[in-house]
Amino acid sequence: MPAKNRPSPSTREMERINWLEFREWIPAKINTVLLPLGTIEAHGVIANGTDILAPVAMAREVAPRVNAMIAPVIPYGFTGVLDAYPGSFTIPEDVYRAYVRAVLVGLAQNKFKNIIMLNGHGGGQTAILAALAQEVGRETSTRILAVNWWSYCSDVTQEVFGEDGGHAGNTETAYLMALDPSLVQKERYTGPEMATAIPAPNTWSAYPFPSSILLYKDGQGYPTFDLAKAKTYFAKVNDKITALIDETIKKWDLAEL
Repeated sequence: MPAKNRPSPSTREMERINWLEFREWIPAKINTVLLPLGTIEAHGVIANGTDILAPVAMAREVAPRVNAMIAPVIPYGFTGVLDAYPGSFTIPEDVYRAYVRAVLVGLAQNKFKNIIMLNGHGGGQTAILAALAQEVGRETSTRILAVNWWSYCSDVTQEVFGEDGGHAGNTETAYLMALDPSLVQKERYTGPEMATAIPAPNTWSAYPFPSSILLYKDGQGYPTFDLAKAKTYFAKVNDKITALIDETIKKWDLAEL
């Protein structure tokens, strides 16, 4: 049934629904849940919570299209080399891993068949989530997809900006600008000197990393502040994530997994 014609619960956000209504909808009418994950760390001239705000906004855009509920975001993460910047910090890996595992198991116990992790933060967090998807999936017989949106949508970055992306660069700046321009302080951006390219493996490393704007390719991905492109990027990213979730669930169903 098309999303626009599909019956909906009073809310798709799990913290806002009561248990009686939840029981009516899960899993009889909704068996998919979106779990946003992020962290708190420096992002150039955009909000420290970009890695939280982006996947939460994405979940709200995507949930009605894929008939999913939205779990409360896991906001604190395994940050890494930027946790020395003001307002940033990291959760120890063992603590983070155990907590996310418990959340995934809890969602499975609440009868969700499909768990979609919308991850907003890179680095070592991506490996932890990929491993947990397999482990908890096997343990609970639940189907789990973990997607790192900025990486999966790198072709959208090329399409909209004509170049590669960057942490706190063109991609995240655009997504947040489309969401809420007040989260972007353009006047604080002084130019390319605020950014550093991520080094190739085994070349050099530094703690703290010398810039909070990280380019995936040297000379590409500097933040732009074009609202029209930002809105286009926002829409195309949400469309691509929606298509991935739809296709994955259809193939799981086809395989009778």
